[in-house]
Amino acid sequence: MTRFLVVLTDVRPLDGTVRNERTMPERRRQVVSASSRAAADRIAGAFMALGMVRAGRQRVKVIAVGRRYGGC
Repeated sequence: MTRFLVVLTDVRPLDGTVRNERTMPERRRQVVSASSRAAADRIAGAFMALGMVRAGRQRVKVIAVGRRYGGC
């Protein structure tokens, strides 16, 4: 079963370099785990209602982690 993480991060100012989340990830403010995509979307929707997200200073990411197949 695939699990999901909902991550609230600060938006980095654009400094002319290419953004690469693997080498220099944005600072995390909140991380919440969800067991289904629907639950993750509801949590992300609540985060998107925050003033800092609406103002463009923070962003919400939904990340699938774990297995992606039915399994044996």
